[in-house]
Amino acid sequence: MSQPLFEEFEEISAKQWKQKIQFDLKGADYNKELIYKSRDGINIKPFYNSEDIKEPARVPSPQHWEICEKIYVASEEISNHRAKEVLKKGAESLWFVIPSDETRIEKLLKNIPVDQVKLYFSFLFLSEEYIKKLADFLPEKSTGVHLNLDIIGNLAKTGNWYANMQQDHQVLEKIIGNSEKFESVLSIDSTLYQNAGATIPQELAYSLAHANEYCNHFSNKEISTNLKFQFLVSTGANYFFEIAKVRALRLLFSSLASEYNLNDSCFILAQPTKRDKTLYDYNVNLLRTTMQSMSAVLGGADAVYNSPYDAIYHKNNEFGDRIARNQLLVLKNESYLDKVSNAAEGAYYIESLTTQFAEKALEIFKEIEKGGGFLKQLQEGVIQRKIEESVQKEQEQFDKGELVLIGTNKYPNPADKMKGELELFPFLKNKPRKTLIQPILERRLAEKYEQERLEKE
Repeated sequence: MSQPLFEEFEEISAKQWKQKIQFDLKGADYNKELIYKSRDGINIKPFYNSEDIKEPARVPSPQHWEICEKIYVASEEISNHRAKEVLKKGAESLWFVIPSDETRIEKLLKNIPVDQVKLYFSFLFLSEEYIKKLADFLPEKSTGVHLNLDIIGNLAKTGNWYANMQQDHQVLEKIIGNSEKFESVLSIDSTLYQNAGATIPQELAYSLAHANEYCNHFSNKEISTNLKFQFLVSTGANYFFEIAKVRALRLLFSSLASEYNLNDSCFILAQPTKRDKTLYDYNVNLLRTTMQSMSAVLGGADAVYNSPYDAIYHKNNEFGDRIARNQLLVLKNESYLDKVSNAAEGAYYIESLTTQFAEKALEIFKEIEKGGGFLKQLQEGVIQRKIEESVQKEQEQFDKGELVLIGTNKYPNPADKMKGELELFPFLKNKPRKTLIQPILERRLAEKYEQERLEKE
């Protein structure tokens, strides 16, 4: 006769565990020795149990996740050929970056099974006419087409609207009003905040406030029923934190959407952060992107794009792209990370982190709304200043060696020479230009160190 597992063991409370730990510490300070204070404002305890979870967060999660390939369209013919090739090699969805309204959709998508493959489109311009051409080309039934349109994100990143605030919103309204063939149109680019150095609560709060600007704008318009959101997310270096971050984002958006009577589900397209990628000992980037892709999958991303290990200094190349794609194929087919949905649910530590991140992000969100909203605080430079404060603290940790990037500020290989390998400029470009607001700038942690080392080669 079978008996319940562990029934013979007596339950032990969190208080009893802590007393035992304090006894074993022999007088050392429990809080000083074993409580880790993260830069995200979360204090990490040495153990977690059911007492740390008031009520498990009901986080919706996709049943499956897709392997996505990103293609910058410099040539329709070349990009079309590459798209068909990567689909044969394991990619399950395609992410096209369209640089110009002269790009011919019919040539780009020629013989690509748009009724079977999910498509994502990012644009370096804003055009109602071009989106209409895309819609006209698509069949009545498609697997799903997502437009990454984000006029506020463009303002935050470049410092300018595409045209001006009023015109940009008018164009966006027209596109959303005729969006029947698209799975989603609005895309919140939260990768900008992560790659610029924001903490996790800041990143979540800014993403939520960013989405709230759109919800506010469209709330009294008939097309509000067409609003469906996608989030572009970058996963960072802290494995468990990033799992919890993706889950907290879904939780926060669900709360926001319910206030506007919108669909409370959102689509999440994730990719590894640029922030911790290094020029020297670049093969370590493979380990970083693998871990960050795992965080995205276990956190509940709908699709994952994995950036090549050499993306910061090399142009697109077959080897780098293939390795990046194969990392995801290994996670899906050999590590079985597609067999269970919402795998992190019920883990005391991750559940606790999810709740804490959501609560801290909500506090920041409320402050932003009290200050007039995200757009106003962006125009006044408040968001930029808060991110810069976080960046400086993290940079100080890195410079002191408290924050480690293996092969860069710890265990470097003096024999590495990179000056002759640079096909792309891997550092922040400072080009003075006239902008309406101070743009939020993406930068890597190792840039200063790498520039100094390059000069000495």
